[in-house]
Formats: sequence, structure tokens, C-alpha cells
Amino acid sequence: MEQLVTIELFGQPYTFKADSGDDKAKHVADTLVREVDKIKGKHNGPAHQMNKLTIMIVAALNIANENHELKAKYSELHDTVSERSNRLIRLLDAGYF
Repeated sequence: MEQLVTIELFGQPYTFKADSGDDKAKHVADTLVREVDKIKGKHNGPAHQMNKLTIMIVAALNIANENHELKAKYSELHDTVSERSNRLIRLLDAGYF
């Protein structure tokens, strides 16, 4: 069953469907709202007027960049844990413990 999630961007509500009971959709949407608000706050004032599309693109790029960095860190951590696990397994197999 689906649920409706509503967020507000640029003073306008946007509603989309998400899996029922899936708080992740609301969290993801709230992440976008926070990023848009952060960008709007940084570029507040007449000399720095950015249109809505530009703000949305910058927000999407910022979120995508953060996602890319987290994936790289996760991959590095996964490799480290795998190497250490394999080393421990070899030591256990060799009877060092």
C-alpha cells in the first residue's frame, strides 16, 4: 500500500507516493528541503538571485556529491574490514589462537 508524502519547496507543496510505512521516503525528501534551504540561505539577497531551477540543480549536485563521498568511504571501509577478516581467518586456520 502506498502513502503520500508532502514537502514544501519555494512556498509550494509537492506530494509524491511512497511505500506505506517507509520513513525513508520522508527522510530523503526532508534532505532535499534542507539542502534547498541551505543554498537559498547562502545566496540570499538581490545581488545573488538564483532561479528555482538553479537552486534545485545545485542542491541535487550537493546531495549527489555527498552520496558519492559516502560510497567511496563505505567501499574503503569494506575493503579494510575484508582484509582484516581474511588475515584473522588465516591466523585462526594456522592455529595461532
